[in-house]
Amino acid sequence: MPGGELRRPGTYADDMPHAAPPTPPVAPTRQHRREHHGDVVIDPYEWLRDKSDPEVVAHLEAENAYAEAVTAHLEPLRKAIFEEIRSRTQETDLSVPVADGPWWYYSRTFEGAQYAAHCRAPLTDRASRPRPEPGQPVEGEQVMLDANAEAEGHEFFALGALTVSADHVWLAYAVDTEGDERFDLRVKDLRTGEVVDDAVTDIGYGVVFSLDARHLFYLRVDESWRPHQVWRHEVGTPTEHDVLVHDEADERFWMGLGVSRDDRWLMLGIGSKTTSEVRLLDAADALGEFRPVAARREGVEYDVEPAPDRLLIVHNADHPDSDLAWAPLGSTSHEDWKPLAQSAPGERFQGVDAFEDFAVLSLRKDGLTALRVYPRDARDADGFGTPHDLAFDEPVYQVGLGDNPESRTGTIQLEFQSLVTPRTVMDYDVATGELEVLKRQPVLGGYDTADYEQRREWVTAADGTRVPLSLVFPAGARPDGTHPGLLTAYGSYEASSDPYFSVARLSLLQRGFVVAVAHVRGGGEMGRAWYDHGKLLEKPNTFSDFVDAAAHLVESGWVAPDRLAAEGGSAGGLLIGAALNLAPERFRAVHAAVPFVDALTTMLDPTLPLTVVEWEEWGNPLEDPEVYACMKGYTPYENIRPVEYPAVLATTSLNDTRVFFTEPAKWVARLRATATNDPAKRPILLRTEMVAGHGGRSGRYDSWQQTAWEWAFMVDQVGAA
Repeated sequence: MPGGELRRPGTYADDMPHAAPPTPPVAPTRQHRREHHGDVVIDPYEWLRDKSDPEVVAHLEAENAYAEAVTAHLEPLRKAIFEEIRSRTQETDLSVPVADGPWWYYSRTFEGAQYAAHCRAPLTDRASRPRPEPGQPVEGEQVMLDANAEAEGHEFFALGALTVSADHVWLAYAVDTEGDERFDLRVKDLRTGEVVDDAVTDIGYGVVFSLDARHLFYLRVDESWRPHQVWRHEVGTPTEHDVLVHDEADERFWMGLGVSRDDRWLMLGIGSKTTSEVRLLDAADALGEFRPVAARREGVEYDVEPAPDRLLIVHNADHPDSDLAWAPLGSTSHEDWKPLAQSAPGERFQGVDAFEDFAVLSLRKDGLTALRVYPRDARDADGFGTPHDLAFDEPVYQVGLGDNPESRTGTIQLEFQSLVTPRTVMDYDVATGELEVLKRQPVLGGYDTADYEQRREWVTAADGTRVPLSLVFPAGARPDGTHPGLLTAYGSYEASSDPYFSVARLSLLQRGFVVAVAHVRGGGEMGRAWYDHGKLLEKPNTFSDFVDAAAHLVESGWVAPDRLAAEGGSAGGLLIGAALNLAPERFRAVHAAVPFVDALTTMLDPTLPLTVVEWEEWGNPLEDPEVYACMKGYTPYENIRPVEYPAVLATTSLNDTRVFFTEPAKWVARLRATATNDPAKRPILLRTEMVAGHGGRSGRYDSWQQTAWEWAFMVDQVGAA
């Protein structure tokens, strides 16, 4: 190991003299018996489930007090990191205005305000289309929704929908003030600013208007938080008159609502983890019925994009990495699909956007995101000419379409960013191939991309698989075995951990960190097979890939062996917990955010949110003994060993619907009872946000405070303060 025994001069948590530490909370144990497939389990901490129980709340508050006491010495560091994030952020700013009909639409942020104001201004000259500029007064500007005013009096605030009717008269928005992702719907008349309808409450994500804006459609969620019903509501009428449009009985399937770019079609997407169906409704016929574009077929997933004269369809009926097809607008069967393009080796088709004169395919190519433009050509039998890919010259990056509400356009808005390049919004001229930068995320304080380097490396996993690893570090840093490091990953649901720019991450980089993202199996970075080999009975590959990535960082000299921290959230928190049980010696400190660490218990209870819909991801341990044994073998809560673990910070939210606070609360209690850690040197902490959701605190300043708290813990533990 090059320089493997070297340590950067400085102070480490293990080296520091310690006063008598606070006493960790001890969760009382209570007998809770579970028996499946002949396996009898006594779970002493299952009682930590009812958030209405005063004893449970008292325990969480005691854990919060303990975490604050143990980390009290980090308050100056937390303040420093918060100020670094704030000082690098242009607090008063304007998003890139987007033209839609007679208006520019955009959002504003203001110094000292937690949330954005959503605005519009008249588009008076469509020929030159001059955009409103940051810091300049905008003639005729209308504040459609000031989220700060809406959030007043609430500790938490989030929007689940924000949509303007096709005639630009009504604004529909859905509000959550608890963090449980259940929303109340409001409709505002943009001509008067008056809220004209607030009758619909307790709904899920997504709201769409009919073409005449007389009706809107919304989703109801069941007790397990599954969007299972579509309802039609006539604006201004009581909900008793609302009409049930679709009731999805199959508990594996979720639903989502959308509208086509030309406002012609309302779209209902219905999907499980392996099967999907899309239904369309003429937006001018709100009282009609949604018709399937193709009946669902087990194992076949497809997405539909209406173009002016046809439907474009991305589907995996013939190839796991998907193909592009087209069908007539009135298609009701997969037999109508005509091939347009097949994915090549190393490619994964993900979706398509249709415009009048071209279409844009979003795909993955050699592990990175990519865009492919298909120009219209009436001379070609399928109506499209030779496609071309957009090229970018950074080693790791992500690119995708931005906000493009209009079909009749010669340019498309793109968003590009990398580990070193701030989020950049560009217009791409399809005819000339020219890119025009509209805005690059401001980074105050003299940020220079040349001060940092990024690269991609490859980790050889235990079974010989090559796993991509993206790194960013201060320019000039070399693999000499001395650096502190942070390793992150996700690795589930075919979700890719694509490189992105972070102002907050600069606080780590300026302290000498090497930050790495492991693109482990279970994600979607390398195509559908990459996902398939990290799910169900092959899920352990996700965790061993992460441990192998940690070993690579140390053995290649990028990170000192005793200075590696790790972070992951939700299913990525499951990854953190499983990796710790596999190789606790690899990590000095970890942060597990809203971690799915008691996965087996959750997957055994079909009444809990997400369980039934996720059996296709994890397997069904209720019915399959092999799945039960597999999950029992990797679930973090079930596999804690009496050895020294890294310092652990688990964070959660009391109102999280996706991963109940119960999981990290139980995990921390069992870790503390089993691990051999000296709590003065390697503490095990639980921190619960008492009014928040899956994403933590909602306001941007509150979010920065939360990030500063969490990162100060890891910075201190690896001696980088």
